[in-house]
Amino acid sequence: MTSFQHIFRPSFFADPASASRPVFAVTPADITEGRLDAGTLAWVRAAGFKAEAGAFLLVPSSTGELASALFGLGSEPAEAPLIAGRLAKLLPAGDWHVEGTGLPADKVALGFGLGGYSFGRYRQDKQKDVRLALAADLRADVERQLAGVFLARDLINTPTNDMGPEDLESVFRALGSHYGAEVSSIVGDELLARNFPLVHAVGRASAQAPRLLDMRWGRGSGPRVTLVGKGVCFDTGGLDIKGAANMLLMKKDMGGAANVMGLALMIMDAGLDVDLRVLVPAVENSIAADAFRPGDIYRSRKGITVQIDNTDAEGRLVLADALAYAEEEPSDLLIDMATLTGAARVALGPDIAPFFTDHDDLAARLSEIAGQENDPIWRLPLWQGYDKDLKSRAADITNAPSGGMAGSITAALFLKRFVGRQTRWAHFDVYGWTLADKPHSPVGGEAFAIRSLYRHIQDMAKA
Repeated sequence: MTSFQHIFRPSFFADPASASRPVFAVTPADITEGRLDAGTLAWVRAAGFKAEAGAFLLVPSSTGELASALFGLGSEPAEAPLIAGRLAKLLPAGDWHVEGTGLPADKVALGFGLGGYSFGRYRQDKQKDVRLALAADLRADVERQLAGVFLARDLINTPTNDMGPEDLESVFRALGSHYGAEVSSIVGDELLARNFPLVHAVGRASAQAPRLLDMRWGRGSGPRVTLVGKGVCFDTGGLDIKGAANMLLMKKDMGGAANVMGLALMIMDAGLDVDLRVLVPAVENSIAADAFRPGDIYRSRKGITVQIDNTDAEGRLVLADALAYAEEEPSDLLIDMATLTGAARVALGPDIAPFFTDHDDLAARLSEIAGQENDPIWRLPLWQGYDKDLKSRAADITNAPSGGMAGSITAALFLKRFVGRQTRWAHFDVYGWTLADKPHSPVGGEAFAIRSLYRHIQDMAKA
């Protein structure tokens, strides 16, 4: 695998032939039924180690030197294969190999790598040099997935003073250049000249001009996959200003862009036989004399007029123009990802990515893959009965239906207005953030659903 320079890190993995200490992954039954060697079993019982999920114990040799480690899987190890992420933080420096999990080696390695992530751009923390043995035939794909996830995490974690629309474009261009993709952008008033009025309206009050980023990669022969990511680099809420507490995490409002860029990295690095297009409307929703206002009405790229009833419902506006643009070229799969609504978090919490699609077969396949990949997603309905809530007295639709009910669904229905009926389209309303440490995910920016989407697009490429 060739490592994209923006997310390069020392490898988490060692050659299996290298000298390494063992980590014995054990269940409570392994202890109660005496399946460990006598010396280790005596040490375990003296230490009170019960092999609960994530429990950890270093084991000395008969001469007092470090010999091995024990890692608890709990009673249901198959339910938490990414728990190996704890090992990246618990193991002392050096090379290690895992024995006895009964879990797929690639999932153990993936969990280990995901748990080893740290965001060190603004700190001088020294990263511990601990590596896990992994066979060469598994390593490339695991590292590729880690690279995509880490890119998404890095982009979201970077504050807006270093990740505004211009900076996001720089990373977007560097990613495309690394993989030989064609990259272009439409910036500032050129958006008006080329009919992207909603992208321009949302971003025009920022010191950094709004822009639409466009990446194309492939040989022109494979299935056509288009990814669209919301790139609102900071969201003040506009003139309907957010409260201070709600603004604290708004550097993550470009999480949709970060996720599709991480997914694009995986696709391109794997050399999948697809024709890939990535579109990112990159803006900052700021407040200034020329900010768009509540009550304004704009004609979108598709010709649908939109009344602005809340300037904090800006993400669906920039996505509307980008989706309409994507629709001007047919695709076999159209995915958009966005940190779009608080309603999605109320419905499913911060850990599960809701998605919307009219295609039952696509939904079923994505859900199946997500279960296999431990990458939780859940389908919510595009309930047409709520479409009436989008009606506006003065325009074709409103960007912010009144009442506050079913907000994630009405947002998805808004986007659906800009997508053709026959397009295999799915909309992901992601959170982009981990609120509490997990074995495979530290607090901070997070990738959602992209490992599952990567597997699905792999299948498309092979078909």
